[in-house]
Amino acid sequence: MVVQMVNLSQAGTLDVLHYLTFFTIMSNTIAAVTFLVGAARWRSPRSATFDFLRGFSVVSMSLTGVVFAVLLSGTNVDTAIPWVNSVVHEVMPIVVVADWLIDPPQSRLTYRQGFMWLVYPAVWSVYEQIQGAIRGKYHYPFTNPTPNGYGSVILLSLVLLVFVLGVCAIVVWLANVRRPGDAAR
Repeated sequence: MVVQMVNLSQAGTLDVLHYLTFFTIMSNTIAAVTFLVGAARWRSPRSATFDFLRGFSVVSMSLTGVVFAVLLSGTNVDTAIPWVNSVVHEVMPIVVVADWLIDPPQSRLTYRQGFMWLVYPAVWSVYEQIQGAIRGKYHYPFTNPTPNGYGSVILLSLVLLVFVLGVCAIVVWLANVRRPGDAAR
C-alpha cells in the first residue's frame, strides 16, 4: 500500500484522503494491524476481543476480494502497479481467510457479534456517498450514481448487504465449528 502511495505521489496524482479511504486500503490496513498485533502477542493468551477483531478482518477482506473479483477486475482504482493490485485484492483476502481457518479463534463468537461487523461497510457506504457528492469523486465505479442514478447504487448496496450478512454468518459458524474444544460438542 505504501509502494502504491509513493508511486501515485511521484506521478503527481496522489490524493491522500481519497487513497486512504478506499475500502480496500482501509480493510488491508485493518488486516495488517491485526496480523501485527497477533504476531506481537503470539505467546499471550488470545482474548475474546482479539478473536472478534480477527473476524472483523476476515469479513472486511472477504468483501474486498469478492467485490474486486466480481465488480472491479480490470478497472483502474488507483492501483496501477500490478503486483500491489494483486496483493491487496487477491493475496491478502486469501491469507486472512486461510489464517482464520488454520488458526480458529479461542473464544466462542455469537451471531450478534458477527453482525456487528456490518457496521464498517455500512458506515463506509454512507461516507462514500457523502464525500462523493461533495468532492465529485467516488472510489469505485459502482458507487458513483452519475451514470445510472442512485437507484442502481442503492440496489447494489442492498445486494452487497445481503452478501456481507451471509459472510458474517459463515465466519461466525466457521469460528465456532473449528474452535478448539468444540469438536466433541
